[in-house]
Amino acid sequence: MLLTIKKVLSRQQLMMIKKLLQNAEFVDGKLSAGKEAEAVKNNLELSQQSPLQQQLNTMVMNTLLQNKTYQQVAYPYRVATPFYVRYTKGMAYGFHVDDPVMGVMGQQYRTDVSTTLFLNEPVEYEGGELLIQTAFGEQRVKLNAGDAVVYPSSRLHRVTEVTQGERFAAVIWAQSIIKNAEQRELLHELSTARDSLLNTQPNNEQTRHVSNVYSNLVRMWSVF
Repeated sequence: MLLTIKKVLSRQQLMMIKKLLQNAEFVDGKLSAGKEAEAVKNNLELSQQSPLQQQLNTMVMNTLLQNKTYQQVAYPYRVATPFYVRYTKGMAYGFHVDDPVMGVMGQQYRTDVSTTLFLNEPVEYEGGELLIQTAFGEQRVKLNAGDAVVYPSSRLHRVTEVTQGERFAAVIWAQSIIKNAEQRELLHELSTARDSLLNTQPNNEQTRHVSNVYSNLVRMWSVF
């Protein structure tokens, strides 16, 4: 499932993030690439040793993890520290699938869910669309600053060449308690219906039935 979450970050947060990134130290993105991605990756990433990492993570991670829609789509168990990426003119990222396991030895996690959080407005750069292969064809994503797109890490995807301006984004991976992407999609649809029923008919017998089914499916499909 590919899902867009609007306004994850506030305007005030985006202004602060933009200010921090303006003079930040970026390094070659190939340094963090796996063997497959290294051949097609051409971007910059905020240095992992940058003193700005903690400030950025406090805003980005705390806000994302508290977002109810993200919780209902990703069912996160472990969430990695974001990579803050920058694309200047001529940069792109060819088709690839995210590495199945990331992290250093002893702190590894399986990548089930990928999230791209856009940090600057689409009018600030040309090109730079995120293209994701889905069962319904190729989906082209270029969102407003503060919006995020969530999709299975197993999906083939790429970032088209930036032809003008600069593109900034945060890329985040999560290991989900629900390993199977199709099961996560079904649970998201069921949880949306459940929430609607709880809001409109909290004491209805069918509402309780739907809620019970949802809870028991999470219990059945959880990797624990």
